[in-house]
Amino acid sequence: MANVIREPANRLPRGRSALSHDEVRRIHQDRLCRAMADVMVEKGYVRTSVEDVLQRATVSRRAFYELFGSKLDCFMAAFDGARDMLLGRMMAGASAADPTREGTEAGGSPADGRLVRFEAAVSAYLAAIVEDLPYARLLLVESFAAGPEAVARKNAIKERSTDAMAMMLGVTGPAGRLTCTIVVAATSSMVTALVAEGDAAGVLALGPELTGHVRRLWHMGAFAEPV
Repeated sequence: MANVIREPANRLPRGRSALSHDEVRRIHQDRLCRAMADVMVEKGYVRTSVEDVLQRATVSRRAFYELFGSKLDCFMAAFDGARDMLLGRMMAGASAADPTREGTEAGGSPADGRLVRFEAAVSAYLAAIVEDLPYARLLLVESFAAGPEAVARKNAIKERSTDAMAMMLGVTGPAGRLTCTIVVAATSSMVTALVAEGDAAGVLALGPELTGHVRRLWHMGAFAEPV
């Protein structure tokens, strides 16, 4: 499903031909997913009802059920949008990094350029979380309450993040892959706790601590294969 994380307009234009049917459906979906995330900050997944979402989104019940079969369906649409946004921001951060910066400024080796990409990805990921804490909370915190499907998709995000980390650092073997898995799992746990508390400053402060630790692991050989 397409990325749904955007700020919807307050009202639709009047008149039958003002917008196409598909555009109206997209706007309704955006509103409903945004409302789902915002209401759950206050009430959590379990206590959030379809009626709560409708009132916050100012969308009709009929429009809701034209798009979704249940509260869970709406939640999963918002989940997928949040996932795509966060992973997209992370990879864009890595792509925008200058891998020669460290070698130019500090006499680093080519390996340090890989760390620069990883650090840029982490910074972009954490910044995206802080920019939209309700969606981050939906993805990282409320997914536990939403049931097995949401938890399975969250676990799949960890796998994709591990793949991305291994690619950025040039890790190919099982020992290095295990280190990436451990770093991703620990990062997810720490970020989830901070998001649950609404601690935006804590999320951002985690960046230098995390990347500094990964840098130390790198120089200790934790991402290399044993000889």
